[in-house]
Amino acid sequence: QAKEFHEQFKVTYTAFVGLAALAHLFVIAANPWW
Repeated sequence: QAKEFHEQFKVTYTAFVGLAALAHLFVIAANPWW
């Protein structure tokens, strides 16, 4: 069960990081003066 939880955690963590990266890219793209 611990392994299953770890796999789920990895998927959730990866999705969260990907979403955060996209959000940062969007903010940077929306601010041309950067």
